[in-house]
This record gives sequence, structure tokens and C-alpha cells, in this order.
Amino acid sequence: MQRVSGSWIFIIIMILIDLYVFQAVKVIMQNTSFKLRFSVFGAYWIFSAAAVATIALIPFFNIDHWNKTFRTYFFAILIGLFLSKAVTVIFLIIDDLRRVLQWGGGKLFYQYIHGEPFRAAGISRSAFMSWLALGVGGGLMTTLLYGFTNKYRYQLKKIRLPFPNLPASFKGLKIIHISDIHSGSFTDKAAVAHGIDMVMKQNADIILFTGDLVNDRADEMNNYTDIFSKLHAPMGVFSTLGNHDYGDYRRWPSADAKAENLERLKQLQKDMGWRLLMNEHVALERNGEKIALLGIENWSAKSSFPKYGKMDKAYAGTEQYPFKILMSHDPSHWDAEVRPQYSDVDLMLSGHTHGMQFGVEVPGFKWSPVQYVYKQWAGLYEEANQKLYINRGYGFIGYPGRVGILPEITLIELV
Repeated sequence: MQRVSGSWIFIIIMILIDLYVFQAVKVIMQNTSFKLRFSVFGAYWIFSAAAVATIALIPFFNIDHWNKTFRTYFFAILIGLFLSKAVTVIFLIIDDLRRVLQWGGGKLFYQYIHGEPFRAAGISRSAFMSWLALGVGGGLMTTLLYGFTNKYRYQLKKIRLPFPNLPASFKGLKIIHISDIHSGSFTDKAAVAHGIDMVMKQNADIILFTGDLVNDRADEMNNYTDIFSKLHAPMGVFSTLGNHDYGDYRRWPSADAKAENLERLKQLQKDMGWRLLMNEHVALERNGEKIALLGIENWSAKSSFPKYGKMDKAYAGTEQYPFKILMSHDPSHWDAEVRPQYSDVDLMLSGHTHGMQFGVEVPGFKWSPVQYVYKQWAGLYEEANQKLYINRGYGFIGYPGRVGILPEITLIELV
């Protein structure tokens, strides 16, 4: 019942947006032939009605049984259309505010013209703003469609991080950092395998994965364990859990079923040869010198995400090591707990944000809407002697694409 009522609220919002955007369509078509107007108006309302009908009927279908590829793109296009129209509405509201101010100004300051009462005529909507609004909305939709082609376009980012307290034996240590695989979203096994081949060609000393192996269920990995089992390194493959790994965003028939799913997820990582760190640490040794690698369960400073991690438990016993690396899925953990309480954690590795899979990155500048939620959201951050690196994610979730923020494989060299 809650699902159905939620759908109707969304439907009402969609209809209001459609009616509002249609006013701009009428403006730009007002000087065209009747035949063209009829065709454009008809096409507009056919697509709008189809979208509304789809949302209305979805609660009555078991969409889990739909073909995964079809389901993924279908909902992405539907949401893309909604977002594009929503952006269009923003520009139209700006134009309507202009019209209201212009009309109000006329009534307030020009009540009389040559002694005669001022009768303000209706101020028409700007054709320029209508074109601009529809152009921006259409451009966004086109960009989102283009982004479908980028979701497996893995980029290798190489970064050298200097640390004065790094033991001599670990100078030049090469770390592969990946995060947010989200195997439940994959539809192209060959493309995923190509990314793993890229990882292995780097000949890293150690591979670190910082959570979100699946979207919800452990069985999402069934078709991909053979690929990710190929990950290996001289010092091992280590992993942590992300917020999606717990199955918190899915309805389970029972608490036992949910717990069993998590245990399967842990076991399959073990079967792949990965060492899952659950609020614990291990010592990494080279030529008799040691550093500490800590891994905690998901810990977020955001109220909408869980705090399963126990940093005090993972940290206990690491005081003896001169250098510490922490794997923690959510980057908000850095400012909220790590920096204030664990100032000797030299490097923290995170993921989680995906860079929102949408943004702009050019030399010297990066922007994504996610930065208004997360202070640290992609790449390298430094405070005093501590460093945080946030991987942009290997996979994707929700939107099956990437615009500006490409999937990432990070090669970190400690110097």
C-alpha cells in the first residue's frame, strides 16, 4: 500500500511538471503551421502519458522478473526524462518570476500615463527563455543517454604519495585501490573482465578493495566470481564492506535470510582469495619492517547510512607500527572520527560516492552535485600529515552510465 501511494504522489508531480513544460512548448510553436503544432503536441503528450501510465502500473508488477538489461535502461530513461523536465521547469520558473516582477513593477510605479489610468496587459512568456529551458532540458537528456556508453570505460589513475615516516622497505610500494564494484548492475561480462585485466597489468604489490561488492544480494556475484578471482598480488588482496553489502536496502523474508546473505558474501570473498577485514588489522612485512593495514565495516557520519564499523577495535594493537593504512568505505568517516581521534593513520582509502557518476573533471577543476553532500568526494585530500584518497568506483548503481566521472582503477605508489 505504501508503495502504491508513493507512486501516485510521484505521478501527480509528473503531471504538474508536464503541464508546466507544455506552456513553453506552446510558446516556441506558436508561429508554426497547425500540422506541425498538432504533431509536436501529440508526440509530447503521448510520451508523457506513457511515462505516467508506466509509473502507475509498476506497483502491480514484479519487476524483479524483468530482463535486467531492459529494466536497467528502461528506468534510467524514465528517470532521465523526469530530471530533464525538472531542470526545464527551473528555467521556466525564473522566467515567470521575471514576468511577475515586471507586471508588479508596472502596476506599482506606472499607475498613470499622461493622466490616464495604467491598464497592464498580460506580459507574455519569453520565447528566448522557453527555447533556453527546453534546450537545457534536452541537452541534459542527451548527455545522460551518452553516458550509457561510458560505464565500462575504466580509467587508470596513477598517483605517488610521499610520507616522511614510511619505512625504507616500503618505499615504492605499489597499491591498486578499487571500490564500489556493484556486481548486480553489470550487464557486460567481457567489459568487466577487461577492467580486471587492466588491474593485473599494473603488477601491484597489494590490491585493496573498499566495499560495495554487490547492490544487495550475494548471488549477484555468481556470474562474476571467476573474473574477480583473477585478482592476486604478492602481498595479497584485502577488502572491507560497504553500506550496500549488508542488504539493508532490500526486503528480506526474515532477519535470518538477511544474515545468511551477508555470511554468503563474506564466504565468497574468502573463496576468491580475498582477505576481508572486519574491524581488524593485519601487519604487512617487507625485509623485516612492518606497517599496519586496518579495515573496518561501514561507518558513516551521515544519518542515512549505517555505523557498523568499530575503529577502536581495528586500531587496538597498531600503536607499535610506524605507518598505518586504513580502508573505510565512506569518506565522511575521515573528518568525523579518523582525523580527530586517530591522527597517526597516515592514509585512508575510501569509495562510496562514485563522484555521483556525473560531473566535470578537467585539469585543475572538478565539480559534481555530490560535493554539496560530501566535503571529500573524489581523488586526493590532505590535512596536516594525513591523506585521504577516494576512488570514483569500479561499477555503477541506479543510473547505468557515467558522465564526466569515469569508473576508476587507482595505482598508488608510496614514496
